[in-house]
Amino acid sequence: MHLGVIGYGNITRALLGVLAREGKMPARVTLLARPSQAGAAAESGASVVSEATALIAAGPDLIVECAGHSAVAEAVVPALGAGIECVVVSIGALADAALHAAVTAAAKKGGSRVVLPAGAIGGVDLLAALKPSGIEAVTYVSRKPPLAWRGTPAEALLDLPALTEAATFFTGNAREAALAYPKNANVAATLALAGLGFEATRVEMVADPAVSQNIHEYRVSSGAADYAMRIEGKPSLDNPKTSLATVYSVAREVMNRMTEVAI
Repeated sequence: MHLGVIGYGNITRALLGVLAREGKMPARVTLLARPSQAGAAAESGASVVSEATALIAAGPDLIVECAGHSAVAEAVVPALGAGIECVVVSIGALADAALHAAVTAAAKKGGSRVVLPAGAIGGVDLLAALKPSGIEAVTYVSRKPPLAWRGTPAEALLDLPALTEAATFFTGNAREAALAYPKNANVAATLALAGLGFEATRVEMVADPAVSQNIHEYRVSSGAADYAMRIEGKPSLDNPKTSLATVYSVAREVMNRMTEVAI
């Protein structure tokens, strides 16, 4: 496999580490990195490019986006249009209806597809499977340590370092959550796309000093089954906003394309 990766941040570095440990490092890796990251990216042994056009021209079999919402428009859309399958980590970017339409149109034009990994949560396969049965309600609660919400609008609503009890600072739908908290609401967007859609998926965000992990809870009611999930994700040491499970979810998407039996 020739793997292309957009971005060289925490998720990309951890992803390459998982693939190496599992003996599934692709034969060739091309990284699209910012100029400031180029030196560090080159030390990984991968080829490094600085423009989306160069990544596409390199002809990877699969591209994984790990660079944030802007990368979906700037690199994923043209890659899909060029016929390259893309795994998108920044799923919250699709809360932008115009970008969602552009991604869909590009995939159709290029005869490719965009893959949305489960990321930090589980049970998305069941949620998507239940959709034809009639989904009645999906409610998601994101509960994280107060300091994991630094750098978000929560800072203007709460004195995060001084919290002594749990505080719910956001209640709304998945589109509102994903647009207002782009680095924290990829799970909300994933559940919305798998189930009831952005407007009908309910979201709560909680800063809780009693927890040390990123906790994702959601409940589904449908015509075929009702279920609840609670995932206590361990945060990345480099970035507490990122659950380590996200890295392993993306690694699974890559490894499934390199094995005879995919699960």
